[in-house]
Amino acid sequence: MSLRPSCLAPMVAFSLLAAGLWAAAPERPNILLIVSDDQGYADTGFQGAMDIATPHLDRLAASGVRFTNGYVTHPFCSPTRAGLLTGRYQQRFGHERNPYFDPSDVREGLPLGETLLPARLQAGGYVTGWIGKWHLGAAPAFAPQRRGFAETYGFIGGGHRFRDWKPDPSVEYQVAIERNGQPVESPSHLTEAFGQEAAAFVRRHAAEPWFLYLAFNAPHNPNEPTPERLARFAGISDPVRQKYAAQVSLMDDAIGGTLAALKETGQERRTLVFFFSDNGGPVGINGSVNRPLRAGKGTVYEGGVRVPFLMAWPDAISAGRTDDRPVSSLDVFATTLAAAGVAMPSDRKYDSVNLLPYVTGRNPAAPHDRLYWRNGALLAVREGDWKLVRGAGAKDELYNLAKDLGETSDVASSQPEIARRLAATLDAWNGELIEPAFPGLTARAGKAGGGKKKR
Repeated sequence: MSLRPSCLAPMVAFSLLAAGLWAAAPERPNILLIVSDDQGYADTGFQGAMDIATPHLDRLAASGVRFTNGYVTHPFCSPTRAGLLTGRYQQRFGHERNPYFDPSDVREGLPLGETLLPARLQAGGYVTGWIGKWHLGAAPAFAPQRRGFAETYGFIGGGHRFRDWKPDPSVEYQVAIERNGQPVESPSHLTEAFGQEAAAFVRRHAAEPWFLYLAFNAPHNPNEPTPERLARFAGISDPVRQKYAAQVSLMDDAIGGTLAALKETGQERRTLVFFFSDNGGPVGINGSVNRPLRAGKGTVYEGGVRVPFLMAWPDAISAGRTDDRPVSSLDVFATTLAAAGVAMPSDRKYDSVNLLPYVTGRNPAAPHDRLYWRNGALLAVREGDWKLVRGAGAKDELYNLAKDLGETSDVASSQPEIARRLAATLDAWNGELIEPAFPGLTARAGKAGGGKKKR
């Protein structure tokens, strides 16, 4: 007997209720997916930052689960986004590079053969919205309104000016802000505008289940905070770090306004919220700090792929928890579908895991046996506390993250059997992947992580 998606949510709720994990069967939740851009691992209060106050994110962390081993699938912006919206390692369909900003090139974007999370939720009765940064293809065929988002507001490229810009369709960081595909007046500050739009979306759809992908471009360069917010951080002597801190603070306030709208409209308890950065901070570039992790954006060391990672749902998940099990941004896909009562697709290989049984205490095991990364010639695999890194030197490197979080002591020579086993699993996974489907920014412009025509 086949089951319609609308039938699955009560069954999921009943099974968890019977297991004693929920006090009462919840409604199908709203889903709020918040992604920051190039944010450092150490750059929130809940991660230990002393010079950047993030009270709204800290309260969100206290209301749910903080994953100390939260990862993204790639150390660059666009591939990570492709992975989390498909539930698949993005190299399975060739999205391994940041697309070059070229609205005339139908290669440079998330392949159209992939069905995105919002389209699946839309078919299950959800209102879907995207606000912020897209970076999944600039050609019209890749537009968010053609990939399952009913309401859209933001910019189509990989980055943008935050204030005082003149719209120019030929300059990636100065394209017009669009609402539902149509240009609108430039806001006074982009981060504030995204927060206002998100709060309005929440209020507008209080009576129906919704999915909102709130994708900030803060604190990605160029950090252009308001003068008033910059003045709050006058005590930071490094001017780059000062601007970065002010941008993070503005983003925290924008998130706070969105969360306040949830509370004001009675939706807070029945909303599943995710928050994480799209990759590690680009240390030495935008003012970010990844301590105590090694390296940063672009690498497959921990600083490139381990990120601040939160999950909250007051109706279902106990508050104030810390979970040390490795999880992935891939898991947004399966977790969201399970919470929404929409069947997980089986038309191809998916890598996403439903985290609900793990965060509710039903399953004490680790959600993943292994996590993998590939960025061109740089590859890595994590299994338990062990991590193998390939491509940075002449030989594979092996680290015990439980003893060496900073990846300073390569123990491959003293642990040859573990190194060989992980190398074999990495080879097997790599053999399942395909070559990049489009030239990408690196090949077209010769620069990793940025654009040829920016500002």
